[in-house]
Amino acid sequence: MGKGNFDENGSIRLSLRWYYSIVVCSQIIGVIAVILIGVFLGKYRGGFGWGSDLEKVFNYHPLFMTLGMVFFYGDAILVYRVFRDVQKIYIKILHASLLLISLILTSIGLKAVFDSHNRASPPQENLNSLHSWIGLTTVVLFGLQWICGFVAFLFPKLSENIRKAYMPSHKFWGKFIFIFGVSAVLMGITEYGIFNQLFDDKKLRNQRNMINIFGFFIVVFAVIIVYLVDNDDFQRPPDNDTEHAPLIE
Repeated sequence: MGKGNFDENGSIRLSLRWYYSIVVCSQIIGVIAVILIGVFLGKYRGGFGWGSDLEKVFNYHPLFMTLGMVFFYGDAILVYRVFRDVQKIYIKILHASLLLISLILTSIGLKAVFDSHNRASPPQENLNSLHSWIGLTTVVLFGLQWICGFVAFLFPKLSENIRKAYMPSHKFWGKFIFIFGVSAVLMGITEYGIFNQLFDDKKLRNQRNMINIFGFFIVVFAVIIVYLVDNDDFQRPPDNDTEHAPLIE
């Protein structure tokens, strides 16, 4: 009996060690992706700025959308698995806060692209590509998801029966929005490369390779995040789901 418990506990510790190693890898890959898009736009495509140079204004768009819809959003949906032993109310607040940061960054990214189009002479048409349609739809769904989650689980906090009924939908739409956000980023960087002839001009090979590597790291990051979230072996232990009333009321 003692040996069985020891083997089981050892196996759990080994599994958790493996799980957290993958979590660390996901963060390294995500940070590399953010650095790649920042260097690409900052060094090769004119840099960043909110002034009269509209190319610099636009460059905030891919950077902030990557930060918001991919990196911070991915981290937000991981927190319940990563901080397994932390009191749940604190994880709820962290989850909501990371998503709020993600939504703010995403909104700045949207403002950048709309400003770069509207302030052009003559003004450029907005929402004329599949990338823009999917991107805006994702942001709208994201905003609605955040509001519904905040109301249901944090304040004013709905009844337990309603929360239980809503939870599967909340989880589904959370992953769906993340996948849609990743898809929009990949479509956007490909569209950017086509419009700027990065795939045609041999002199721009370094830039082409950089956005391809960026896209690859985004895909790997997304796959790891979905794997970590969908792995039932690493769900938060039920014993850690107890919330203390004084902190919730």
